[in-house]
Amino acid sequence: MNPPRLNFELAEDFFPAGKKKPSLGDSRLNPSTRKDGARWGPPVAGVVPASRLERPPAPMVSSGVVAVDALTGGLPRGALTEICGPASSGRSSLLIAALTEASRRQELCALVDASDRFDPRSAAAAGIELERLLWIRCDDESLNSPLHRLEQALKVTDLLLQGGGFGVVAIDMADIAPEHARRVPLASWFRFRRVVEPTPTVLLVVEQEPYARSCASLVLRTASPMPPASSPRPAALAPSFGSARVGHPIRQTVPEATAAPAHSQLFQGLRVQVEMVQTRGMRKKPAGRANADFVAIAQVG
Repeated sequence: MNPPRLNFELAEDFFPAGKKKPSLGDSRLNPSTRKDGARWGPPVAGVVPASRLERPPAPMVSSGVVAVDALTGGLPRGALTEICGPASSGRSSLLIAALTEASRRQELCALVDASDRFDPRSAAAAGIELERLLWIRCDDESLNSPLHRLEQALKVTDLLLQGGGFGVVAIDMADIAPEHARRVPLASWFRFRRVVEPTPTVLLVVEQEPYARSCASLVLRTASPMPPASSPRPAALAPSFGSARVGHPIRQTVPEATAAPAHSQLFQGLRVQVEMVQTRGMRKKPAGRANADFVAIAQVG
C-alpha cells in the first residue's frame, strides 16, 4: 500500500503580478525533487509533531509489596522513583521490600546511605542477601555538614549509574533536612534521569519530600494512618470522691473508658498507606491509594 501524498495548492495572490507561479515539481518547493524532474526519494507521507510522539512504556519490576504493585504496576526500570514521607511512615520498609525483591531476582543492588542509618541485621532478617548489596556509608569524620554528606552521596550515585551493572541503586536521604535537600540543583536530577534511562537499573530515592519534580517517573508518598479502633476493653475503675451530704465524703468508683492499659503491648506491625502522586511514561496513571501492611519481626537473643 503506497503512502498518501500531500496535495496542496499555492494561492495566486501569494505571488506578485508578473511573476510565474512555480509548479509542485520545482526543486525550490519540494526538496525531494531534483532539477531534472527526478525524485531523490519517496514522497513525504506526513509530519507528526514531537508532542504527539509516544514512547514505549518502561519495563516494570515488582516492588516486593503486592498492594503497591497492584496500584502502580511495579517499579519502572531505567527511571527515577521517589519514595517520600515523614518519619515512621513506612518509607524505609518499602525500600527494604524493593531491595529484598531485587536480591530474589539475583540482581546486584547498591545503597547510598547519606545518613548512615542502614541496619544490616534488620535487612538480613527481612530477606536481603547482603552478598549482593553494596552499602556506601557517608560517615566520614570530615563530612560533618549535612550538605557535604549529601554532595558525596550524589557523586557516588553518579559513579554507580555510570558504571552500570546494578539492578537497583537507592539513595537514602530520609534523614536529610528538607532545607538542605532542596538545594540540590535540578540539573543533577536531570543528569540522573538521562544516565539511567538506557539502562535496566531502578533508581530509588528515599526522602521526606519529592525534590526531583518532573525528572521522576514515579512518586510514591507513604503515610501511617491512625490504627483502627480496637475492640472495647473492660472499663477501668478509677477512684474518685463524691459527697452524699455535706461534711461526709464517701469513696465511689466510676468507669474510666480512657484509662491507659496497665500491661505492656507487643508491637506486631505497622500499617502503611501508599499514594501514587506522579507518573511519567508508565502504563498506569494516578488512580487512588493502596494500603500495604508491613510486619516488623522482633528477635530476642
